[in-house]
Parts: sequence; structure tokens; C-alpha cells
Amino acid sequence: MPFSLPPATSPASPFHNVRMTSNPPIRRLKTYTGAQGYVYQYYFVGKRPALPDDPEAPATEFVFDVTSDRKLTFAVSVFLPDGTRDAWGAAHGRPLSEAEQYAAVKLRLFRAFDEIDDVRAHGRRLTIDTTMLEEALTTLGVE
Repeated sequence: MPFSLPPATSPASPFHNVRMTSNPPIRRLKTYTGAQGYVYQYYFVGKRPALPDDPEAPATEFVFDVTSDRKLTFAVSVFLPDGTRDAWGAAHGRPLSEAEQYAAVKLRLFRAFDEIDDVRAHGRRLTIDTTMLEEALTTLGVE
């Protein structure tokens, strides 16, 4: 029997617009050459509230998958404490936007790539303090 399209009046398929589980989301793999000489590849996995029993809580945890050898990938968490974020907002009269938070977090990740000799062993948990947040955003021209 030849293939034919259903009539235009047929009801919508129950599978229409159902998320395909066999295709994972496409990650934008990015590259950064650190001052230590390592070439890192990384991508942003996502963000979430820090777990309540985490020493950095309350904070937002930004998670990146990182590799320096294209063989072993490891997670790096960058914590933006609520108090740090709120202090910046109070000092500047407005809250940080999502994009500004992500930019500051990414600069913290780059700083680790530049300063930490072995990120996998010593840089898996990074935190942004008030001074670091101010420096990062000033570098970007955010006021």
C-alpha cells in the first residue's frame, strides 16, 4: 500500500511536540587557554540553588563540565552566594540580571583556569566573594 498523508481534518497526533529523549541537548563547547598553559574546553551544564546542607548555601550553583585533555571531563561548580549578590544589588541600587550573574561566574571560572595549576584536583568548587564580583563586573563595564 502506498504512503499517504492523513486528511487535513484528522485530529493532532498525541505525540506532537513531545520531547525526544534520544537526542540530548546540544552543548556549546568552548575553549579557553589559561595562563598556566593548559587549553581548557568547557560547557555550561546549568544552574540550581545550592543544596541546603552545602557550606556555600544559600547560593546559586553554576555547573560547568570541563576538560584539559579531551579524555577526562569533570564538573566545576561556581557558587554565587545570595549575600554577595544582594550586597552588590544594595550597593548599586538594582539587582543583578541573569546575564550579569552568568558573566561574573564565567569570569570566576576563567580566573581559576589562569591561577590554579591543577583545576581538576584543586578547583572543582569555586566561590565568588563580594570583591571578586565587583572586580568582574567592573571589568565588563557593569555599574
